[in-house]
Amino acid sequence: MDIRVLRYFLTVAREENITRAAESLHITQPSLSKQLMELEEELGKQLLVRGKRKLTLTDDGVLLRKRAEEIVALMEKTEQELSADTVLGGKISVGGLPGKKVLHAAAELHAEHPEVCFDFYSGDACEVVERLDHGSLDFAVLLEPVDAVKYDYVSLGERARWGLIMPGGCELAMKPVVKRDDICSVPLILHKRVGLQRTIEHWAQTDLEHMNVAATYNVLNGDPAALVRSGLGYVLITDAHLPARLDSGLCFRRLEPPLESSYALIWKRHAVLSKPAEAFLEKVKK
Repeated sequence: MDIRVLRYFLTVAREENITRAAESLHITQPSLSKQLMELEEELGKQLLVRGKRKLTLTDDGVLLRKRAEEIVALMEKTEQELSADTVLGGKISVGGLPGKKVLHAAAELHAEHPEVCFDFYSGDACEVVERLDHGSLDFAVLLEPVDAVKYDYVSLGERARWGLIMPGGCELAMKPVVKRDDICSVPLILHKRVGLQRTIEHWAQTDLEHMNVAATYNVLNGDPAALVRSGLGYVLITDAHLPARLDSGLCFRRLEPPLESSYALIWKRHAVLSKPAEAFLEKVKK
């Protein structure tokens, strides 16, 4: 696959229209259509459904768009790194929730080297790790535990305490904290990351099979309270991910004994970091 054709495909996917995409790319419509047809023939897959008013992606087209975005980003990143001169410059990509220490290091490095810029990517942990594995992210910020076989990491010293979001009028809300016995008596909504679930099991001194798990989530899109309001269950979450203000009908109670998780900056083990990425990492480690 030609990187140029992948860029063409991404433009068509964004514009949802051959004519607009051709104008954006400054090529003729027949030429663009031919390139797309040849791409479909090369892959042996239909990528686009050509409607009267707009183009839509097939399932294979959606997959290619995701991979093409990663390939193009990695290519641009590589070109940027190879063309760098003695001036420290380039883009550093960080996925996840950055936090104070990471942001402070980013600000300090940019102040010293204005040619260094940052790209922060938000997404669920699984997607962030996938992008890290594929090389489209330099670093990710995740809650520990970290898979030390696959990744190197630096603990950031920023801790988040776990607790439950629950209806303000429920029996458990009358208590100041949530204890181990309480956790097994209510319907729970847990993060789907296996490592975090194991942390919860260790704290509760039981396994998930003995808990009432009503649902799991990967990312809550800023509104975990909606799941509680629905009546589905109580959301087990860290205080770092709490909304700025909970609804008046809801409350948050911390676990007791306290359960805390630390954030870590992770990167692929044995990865060759760019000079800007190395400089950033040194700032974080300070």
